[in-house]
Amino acid sequence: MTATKDALLPAGPPPPAAARVGLAKRVGSRGQLTPYLLLLPALAAVLVLLGWPTVQMLGISLRKLDLRELVTGKAIWVGLQNYTEALTDPEFWAVTVRTVVFTAALVAATLLIALLIAVLMRHLNPVVRIIVQISLVLAWAVPVISTTTVFQWIFDQQYGILNKTLDKLGFHSFIGYSWFASGTSTLVVIGLLVLWQAVPFVAFTLYAGLIGVPREQYEAAGIDGASPWQTFRAVTWPVIRPILTMVTFLSLLWDFTMFAQVWAIRQGGPDGASTTLAILQYLKGIAGSHFGSAAAIATIMLVLLLAVTARYVQLLVRSKDGELA
Repeated sequence: MTATKDALLPAGPPPPAAARVGLAKRVGSRGQLTPYLLLLPALAAVLVLLGWPTVQMLGISLRKLDLRELVTGKAIWVGLQNYTEALTDPEFWAVTVRTVVFTAALVAATLLIALLIAVLMRHLNPVVRIIVQISLVLAWAVPVISTTTVFQWIFDQQYGILNKTLDKLGFHSFIGYSWFASGTSTLVVIGLLVLWQAVPFVAFTLYAGLIGVPREQYEAAGIDGASPWQTFRAVTWPVIRPILTMVTFLSLLWDFTMFAQVWAIRQGGPDGASTTLAILQYLKGIAGSHFGSAAAIATIMLVLLLAVTARYVQLLVRSKDGELA
């Protein structure tokens, strides 16, 4: 019987360093391209659904397209004439300033109220917190037109419950008071309507970020003698700041392009004093059959929104690990 031994074969020389580096680069490049390849279907869908209508809108804004041209099918190219007429129209600038101020006030009020509600829900006992959350969901779930109808009834001049309640409380000057007599008061009513429906979503979003903060951090801050404001700034704020930036961006987009609430309340009245850019675009296009002018206004609105989006993307890119700074 003979004994055999397994002979160890030499592994051979290691691959050259250049080959290893090239292989690593190829693997790394494939890994970097994978996320973009996965995004291609969604990007293609966005380009088809949004890109082509945007191109058509830009083309219409460079033409004179009134009802006559629409019926006859004639394309009268006027270049930048629609933009010149819009930018030299005092009414356009008055409406633009009104829209920007109204949007800024709405966004600021929405974020402040939603943040207070989110912090409040963080400290409520479970039973009361559930009641508050159910109330927020119910306010958010009611359709826009239904809520608008309710607000019109609340602020009605003759039969509104608000004027009757103020009269019962001793404010007799509110008997027959018209909340829609001026543009400012009309915008205030519209703002309250928007807040009623916008605050719940933002409050729940901020609350979702707040519950991610461990209670041990609050307890440690309390042991260190931190005041409530110091605790909020040191513990709560770093967590909700990225979420707050995101909901600020979304609120700007929603409030700037808001149409249904303004139109359903008073169609931009009285005498156009509550008209926003979205209403002006509708009045120029659908109501006035000046589709070229309406497309020019829509393009200007798009440019303003792209500027806001660019700022948001800039914050996103500058932040570390995808967290907004």
